[in-house]
Amino acid sequence: MDSTRRLDPRSPLVLDTHELGRRPGSMRRVQVTVAAPDHLGTEVIGIPTGSDLELDLRLEAVMEGVLVSGNVRGRAVGECVRCLEEVVEDIDVPIQELYVYPERAQAAQDAGDDEEDEVRELDGDLLDVEPAVRDTLVPALPFQPLDDPDCPGLCSECGFRLADDPDHHHEILDPRWAELNRLQGMFDETKES
Repeated sequence: MDSTRRLDPRSPLVLDTHELGRRPGSMRRVQVTVAAPDHLGTEVIGIPTGSDLELDLRLEAVMEGVLVSGNVRGRAVGECVRCLEEVVEDIDVPIQELYVYPERAQAAQDAGDDEEDEVRELDGDLLDVEPAVRDTLVPALPFQPLDDPDCPGLCSECGFRLADDPDHHHEILDPRWAELNRLQGMFDETKES
């Protein structure tokens, strides 16, 4: 953690672990509904900023730091990738993240432990669950959201929503036959005369 940046204990996604002490096995439950932070999603679907985000977490002191586990729930809103209609999907994902004591993180770094995963550190007695929530929730969102699994999409000619009229179609002539159609039209005109 950047030592110049301090966590704000008033932030709804910053949790205080003071009452756990450094006693492995001590535990505390946190059940809270907070406002979703900005940019919690992708271009096509996400949790709207300020909407309810439910955290049902267990904070447990372990030897290395504090283990946070539980569930995160929210309502994702986006658009169908086929027809651009609104898609609303309830998301409920498990979360588990270890926040290490700063001296443990430093000791691991000094020992040359090059872990692939980013190590999250406690800031005094505070921990910020926002990065862990983001890392858990965003990949759980549908990659290509659909308003209906059988959504036919939009008409490629006029943009009409095909679910509204499954029989919608256009008379499309192959341009290679255009000259033949012109000759056919001329033939029909001379035949009628």
